[in-house]
Amino acid sequence: MTNNDSTTRGLNPATLTLIMIGIGLPLAFANSVWLNVIVSIIGLLYLIAMRVSWRKAGIVLLVALPLAFGSWISFWFFGTVDRWHLAWMYASRVYAYLLLGMILTMTVSTQRWLVGLHLHFHLPNAFVFGLLGALNMGNRVRREFRRIQYSALVRGENLRLWNPLLYLRIILVSLNWSNDLAEAMTSQGFTENAPRTELISDPLPAWQWVLAIGLIIIYCGAAFGLRPW
Repeated sequence: MTNNDSTTRGLNPATLTLIMIGIGLPLAFANSVWLNVIVSIIGLLYLIAMRVSWRKAGIVLLVALPLAFGSWISFWFFGTVDRWHLAWMYASRVYAYLLLGMILTMTVSTQRWLVGLHLHFHLPNAFVFGLLGALNMGNRVRREFRRIQYSALVRGENLRLWNPLLYLRIILVSLNWSNDLAEAMTSQGFTENAPRTELISDPLPAWQWVLAIGLIIIYCGAAFGLRPW
C-alpha cells in the first residue's frame, strides 16, 4: 500500500499531534481568555480550510455547549475571586481543547494518524498493527454483541446492557480473537522488533516541524510572558 501525496491535504498528522500536545499541555496552566479564543478561532479556520462536514462539526460544538455553560455557571456563582474572568476562562478552555482535538480527529483518518506516528515518532509496529486490527474489528464486535443476546434469548435469558454476564462473554470472545489476530500477523511475516520494509510513504516537510515548534513557543511566550486577559 502506498500513500499518494496528491490526495493528502493539510498538515501531516504528526505535525498536528505535536501542535495538539505542545499547546494542550500549557493551555491547562494558562489563565488567558483571549488565548483560548485565539486557539479556538485558528482551529475553526483550519477546519474551514480542510472543508470538514459542518454538520458533524456543528453537532460536536453543540454537544460541548452544556459543558462550557456548566463551567461558566459554576465559576460565576460559586467562585470566590475574579469570578468574571474565571468563568469565561474555563468556558472558553472547553472549546479550545475541543477544537485542538477536532483539527486532528476530523481531518485525518485513524490509519494515516497511526502510520504517521509510527514513521515520525517511532511508535512500535506491534502497537500500530494491533490497534489497527482491533479498530477494524468494530463491526464484528457489534455483530457478536447481538449474537450473544440472541443466543441468550433462545435459552430464556434476557441479557440487558447492564448485565455483567454479557460483557464477560464478549471479553472471552475477544481473547480468542486476540490470539487469532496474533497468529494472523505472524503468518503474514510480522516479527516484533525485527527490521521491516516500509511500504507507506508519509512525507513530512521540514517547514511543518518549524511551524509546530514556532506555534508552541509563541503560545507559551504569550501565555506565561505576556499573560493577556
